[in-house]
Amino acid sequence: MIIIMGSEVTDAEIGTVVKKLENAGLQANISRGVERTVIGAIGDERKLTPEMFTPLPGVESAMHVTKQYKIVSRESHKQDTVIDIGGIPLGGKQIQIIAGPCSVETQEQMDLSAQFVHAAGCRLMRGGAFKPRTSPYAFQGHGAEGLDMFRKAAAKHNLPIVTELMDARQLDTFLEYDVDVIQIGTRNMQNFDLLKEVGRCNKPVILKRGMSATIAEWLMAAEYIAAGGNHNIIFCERGIRTFETYYRNVLDVTAIPVLKKETHLPVIVDPSHAGGKAWMVASLSQAAIAAGADGLLVEMHPSPCDAWCDADQALTPAELKKLMGTLGAIAGAVGRSI
Repeated sequence: MIIIMGSEVTDAEIGTVVKKLENAGLQANISRGVERTVIGAIGDERKLTPEMFTPLPGVESAMHVTKQYKIVSRESHKQDTVIDIGGIPLGGKQIQIIAGPCSVETQEQMDLSAQFVHAAGCRLMRGGAFKPRTSPYAFQGHGAEGLDMFRKAAAKHNLPIVTELMDARQLDTFLEYDVDVIQIGTRNMQNFDLLKEVGRCNKPVILKRGMSATIAEWLMAAEYIAAGGNHNIIFCERGIRTFETYYRNVLDVTAIPVLKKETHLPVIVDPSHAGGKAWMVASLSQAAIAAGADGLLVEMHPSPCDAWCDADQALTPAELKKLMGTLGAIAGAVGRSI
């Protein structure tokens, strides 16, 4: 951390800052310039915050010079991390498409969904047993019964399952049904107690970006999980909220290369929630793969018109199969495969 002092700073004010650093177990390096004096903190600056210094007399500003997210940063791990999901790699040369319905509705619907996901060439399946909904009157999911239906359907095709965890109290149920990948949704990205709990389990975690979260906030949320001991984290860009109302969210394609620079962990994209309309999904998916995404989280329903949740953004089985072919060509162009 560096603390920048004002132009008329006194020796006493500098001494106060130095003493505060020393009390925190760090040393101070004082650099006196013509117009400014800069004090550099030497040592582990993670225990420091700018707010510890900015109220002090003579201090103009304070800022970190090293990243607060240590474990998930590219600096801590130069090579890309590949996460093993039931023998399926996510983060390497092979791009993974995770497809399935928004919500678990019936056993027949899930059986058909698993059949179509497998037939399209996808290796993992998504589906919501617990559903966070804007309206309290909308379908909230079947809960544990939904997990049972999901597991039975996916097992017929050896598909690892991805589903959203909304409450730490549900974690034991997720472990009981051996959920392969736990998803933390956009509304829970900064639910720090929940992040700490999944940090203590040995399951891959998809961390969706909060709809108004900055990249730094997203990375720090991942650090909560990693700090608990679970380093199997997958970032998922799903669109951010802006002034635009034509589509559901604005897919931040720029976040993909930025995350690839900042972290060694895999990055996937949810084009379904970004666009909010099925006709947009193919274009957004193609852009994501071209930009370097390690996978996609795509909604597909056997009969989208009959879907209980997010019907407008679900692909048909035929559309999913066609998309897989297109994505294969794009992946090949960037030296990867589907």
